[in-house]
Amino acid sequence: MVKSKFNIPDLKDFLDEKSYQYESLEFIKDDPILIPHSFTKKEDIEISGFITSVISWGNRKSIINSAKKIIEFMDNSPFDFILNHTNKDLYKEKESIHRTFNSTDLNYFIVSLKRIYKDYNGLEDILSNNSNGNDLQKRISTFKEIFFSLDHPIRTRKHLPSPIDGSSAKRFNMFLRWMVRSNEKGVDFGLWNKIDKSKLSLPLDVHTGRIARLLGLLKRNTNDSKAVEEINLKLREMDPKDPVKYDFALFGLGVYENF
Repeated sequence: MVKSKFNIPDLKDFLDEKSYQYESLEFIKDDPILIPHSFTKKEDIEISGFITSVISWGNRKSIINSAKKIIEFMDNSPFDFILNHTNKDLYKEKESIHRTFNSTDLNYFIVSLKRIYKDYNGLEDILSNNSNGNDLQKRISTFKEIFFSLDHPIRTRKHLPSPIDGSSAKRFNMFLRWMVRSNEKGVDFGLWNKIDKSKLSLPLDVHTGRIARLLGLLKRNTNDSKAVEEINLKLREMDPKDPVKYDFALFGLGVYENF
């Protein structure tokens, strides 16, 4: 039994209830997942979701505004823009797009994504391929190496995580949650069927980490790849089939209930 600092008789029942409560359509309007929800085509959803997840740090309203700026730059057709852009369509001047993510970074992301879709059949095929690692965290690290195998600005590498180097890969794990988990409740998309939702990892950050520690789900003080491994074990004990549904509970408790 997990020990919590709070008097919660059955933590699993409590978190199941909170997960159900916060995984709702009401969640979408204030969350970066709003951006991919503006599309219907699979590739548009995953490209807009991927880029939005990459810049998902800081104030959520600011993230949404910055992501909208990127989508507008792509003529509101991200897949078509990725496949058919030429150098003249890229940013000419260096400018900030979202905090430290700038036009130089976006230019490279556009060029690399074109190669990902032309040479690797898209994001899903790389991240579902067992030859790229026997679990998703290893495949995220492999994806980073593939993504940056073209000539690239060194500064741009910091915008993708590498769990094998210790990163919690919060934003990438959030993107995977969006793509893999069922759309039954209308929040996540359930677009990718080559990855089982039981294999997903919690998008661990300062907020979900704080709540997880208060609830006794996490002892490690640093939000890194080892902390992700630790909390994954606890969440999979509570729900082996869909452990990352608890992301909604931990997030909701912290943001909406000031837990």
